[in-house]
Amino acid sequence: MPRDIVLGNGDLLVCLDRNLYVRDLYWPHVGLFNHLSGRKVRFGVWAEGAGFAWTDDPVWDRDLAYRPYSLVGESRLRHDGLGVSLTIVDAVDHHRAVFVRRVHVRNLWPDRGPREVRLFWAPDTILAETDIGDTAYYDAFAGAVIHYKWTNYLLFGGSGPKGTHPGLFGYACGMKGLEGMEGTWRDCEDGWLSGNAIAQGSVDSALAVSAGRIAPLDEGTADLWCCAGPDRDSVVALQTALLAEGPGPLIDKTERYWRAWLQRGLAPGSPAPRPDASEGRLSLLPARVQAMYRRSLLVIRTQTDNRGAILAANDTDIMKENRAHYSYMWPRDGALVAHALDGAGYPVLTRRFFEFCRRVLPKGRAALMHKYAPDGSWGSSWHSYLAPDGTPEMPLQEDETALPVWALWHHYERHRDFEFVEGLYRDFTRPCADFLLDYRNAETGLPLPSWDLWEERRGVHTYTVCAVVAALEAAGKFAALFGDVDGERRFRDGAASVRQAMVEHLWAPEHKRFARRLVDNPDHSTWLDMTQDASLHALHLFDALPPTDPKVLETLRQVDERLWVKAGMGGMARYEGDYYGRVSDDLWNVPGNPWIICTLWRAQWQIARAQTLKDLEAPRDLLEWTDLTSLPSGVLPEQIHPYDFTPITVAPLTWSHSEVVETVLRWLRKHAELSV
Repeated sequence: MPRDIVLGNGDLLVCLDRNLYVRDLYWPHVGLFNHLSGRKVRFGVWAEGAGFAWTDDPVWDRDLAYRPYSLVGESRLRHDGLGVSLTIVDAVDHHRAVFVRRVHVRNLWPDRGPREVRLFWAPDTILAETDIGDTAYYDAFAGAVIHYKWTNYLLFGGSGPKGTHPGLFGYACGMKGLEGMEGTWRDCEDGWLSGNAIAQGSVDSALAVSAGRIAPLDEGTADLWCCAGPDRDSVVALQTALLAEGPGPLIDKTERYWRAWLQRGLAPGSPAPRPDASEGRLSLLPARVQAMYRRSLLVIRTQTDNRGAILAANDTDIMKENRAHYSYMWPRDGALVAHALDGAGYPVLTRRFFEFCRRVLPKGRAALMHKYAPDGSWGSSWHSYLAPDGTPEMPLQEDETALPVWALWHHYERHRDFEFVEGLYRDFTRPCADFLLDYRNAETGLPLPSWDLWEERRGVHTYTVCAVVAALEAAGKFAALFGDVDGERRFRDGAASVRQAMVEHLWAPEHKRFARRLVDNPDHSTWLDMTQDASLHALHLFDALPPTDPKVLETLRQVDERLWVKAGMGGMARYEGDYYGRVSDDLWNVPGNPWIICTLWRAQWQIARAQTLKDLEAPRDLLEWTDLTSLPSGVLPEQIHPYDFTPITVAPLTWSHSEVVETVLRWLRKHAELSV
């Protein structure tokens, strides 16, 4: 199930599904630890005279949304059987590890007198991603339920209307998952809680607040909250500060903060050059695209840890496939997101990303690894340390070393922070560029084999080669900037040499297009993999060859023709016969599921070739198509079902949102060029 609402501040990330259950709760890093790991903080309602319902009951009518231009959720639910409607406002404080839910309850029964309505929360936590040795207890001094293990504390509290039902109406702590125990959430369903004060081991809890007795067609309000911290004193202090400020003012302050943050990327007068997506220029695009651009920036921010890691996705339902997830930083994905953020005017976030890359760069061999947890430790991997011939080999995706170097140069072009990039040149940019130069085949001049950006096959990939060319050119520019004459010569010559080798060895004249990859056989012979692959858009995305080059034109003409999904909803597949999440065997009309990033690469190619303002209509249409793939809240998935826009795999995918930002920026730049 996708995450319809994501809220965060770079330390605490809370992900909600369509039932408004909290499904992922990350602290102290975005992406680490997930103290729910896809389990649930259930939310339920008891209404006097009608009974109880969890919000996953299909009877609820639901409308999930954000408040405009903010990271405050405002959703509406209605249950005619209970005779209530809810307006649920969710927010994570912009600078403290506090999640607040304010619920406005309306009594829909016009003629049965006042009725009490109670709200129930049932946290099923797995602190630090293990359910061994947890404790859940009612803290009588704090008037809240606290779950803790080691240095991970979650305080769950709440309150009804002042003067009526202040504090918790009820609580219960118990065990789950042992000897048939379903969980303490079952205790909620009669509208009362047992009051069991403590449990240890594999635990959960439930708490209730009362919205008071609500007159017919009138409203009551109650609040729930969760505070995260390293010990009891810290979470109790957070609750104390919240109660002093009030949940309502905290929500309003958070909304104002994110509106102001969003303007940072739109308003002139900032220290950085004015972004291309200034408010006036953004209005050239349809209103739905403008809203998608703004929502994408906010979603990207929720997926970005304050220590620099840009996480791929934090929807842990993907773990149902193989007990793995996307809550890691891939340097490639992070570089592409950073490039988009720099264009949009957010250099503070991108500097943290580049610093993160410097911190995790291995000292002995300047090549970034497959992926990283947000604390800088290595992420899980399926890449072997043996080459096909049995010789030892580092399991690299070489583009993950190249693209941060490429993105760093664009960061400098945009923001001109000389001292920052000078420090990175010595111990990140130059070592990475030296590695890229050395990691080449002496005979062909091409990079040595590594894994592709889809992480599925080994070889010498055109996408990777283009990334290496772009990185070496960027390193050459940095070398010139800092007076490194030898480095400038070597890196620029290296870029030219790799580019020429790509044309010599990856161009297939009989097919009139570039190959996806060059593959070595065990007998040292080679063959070209001619599978049509959207990643061939790297030829223009990284300026490896001019967009007017006939080889580029013909390659991408064939790619875009073959990979466009001809049935159903349209969109671009990743490659011919893509198996990941496949739902159709009609491979001619559906070569693979439509991917957001691939569709937007097509739009960026149309923008690159545009010669008139009319030529910008097609990529604008693809941006509008992209908006159609989003959830009602504006969250974008990785891929969609080819026939009905149903999201497949994770949502939100940070890369999808970053390609929206990148495409909008390229469209606006091209529009400005063509309007002169």
